[in-house]
Amino acid sequence: MTIIDRYAVFGHPIKHSKSPRIHQLFAKQTGQTLNYTAQEVIAEEFAATAAAFFAEGGKGLNCTVPLKELAWTFAGHKTNRAQLAKAVNTLAMQTDGTILGDNTDGCGLVTDLMANHAIKLAGKNILILGAGGASRGIISPVLEQAPQALIIANRTVAKAATLATEFQQSGIITGCGFNDLNGQSFDLILNATSASLSDELPPLPNGLLAKNGVCYDLAYGNKPTAFVRWGLAHNAEKSLDGLGMLVEQAAEAFFIWRGIRPNTSPIIELLNAERNE
Repeated sequence: MTIIDRYAVFGHPIKHSKSPRIHQLFAKQTGQTLNYTAQEVIAEEFAATAAAFFAEGGKGLNCTVPLKELAWTFAGHKTNRAQLAKAVNTLAMQTDGTILGDNTDGCGLVTDLMANHAIKLAGKNILILGAGGASRGIISPVLEQAPQALIIANRTVAKAATLATEFQQSGIITGCGFNDLNGQSFDLILNATSASLSDELPPLPNGLLAKNGVCYDLAYGNKPTAFVRWGLAHNAEKSLDGLGMLVEQAAEAFFIWRGIRPNTSPIIELLNAERNE
């Protein structure tokens, strides 16, 4: 009997996830045979559920809200980008039985912005909304593109300031509260909060988006998120959601697991067409 390699995405909530569809499309495109499912897992049950998944022969996991920092703790060893992020979205069983933790979010975001949407990051003023695990995964890859400045805004100011301090060696970065954004403007605003999951917005002042500025929501949906709608209402040159990032980070995870890099462009086009039907 042929044993089919098993993969899954854990998260809460998870019903909206397109990850199973994406990885099935990757598998078909690359001629791989695998099974990939979505599983609702709350934070308190993550470690036990992940351990059971791998003990039962699972090969790899993706971890989304609110599990990325827990996955970082769970991983037996970590890549450099995961060490920097202190958040993990990809776990992979190694041949020696250890679990590797990686973070593919940042490279997925940067690839989507620069390769798929021709958005330049060098020399730009960039704002990240939120200071949780989603933010951790993208800060270092964004700073690698040499923006003029990067600011993290969060409801809890101390959390944003602490996070910025951790990455000060990588570039010009500061943390603040949402109220501190009054009078500032940004070329690119990245929403890394979980507000879009409940169709809500962080408290954003007017005038936050520079002329020809871009809005990008790390979340995604079949309909425009609250933040994408906010960007459109504030005359963003582009107001995008995270579907492309999702596909790009998934492609990196697929490469880690299978050693084959899928072609993402047709997958993104197909998923965009499906949600516009």
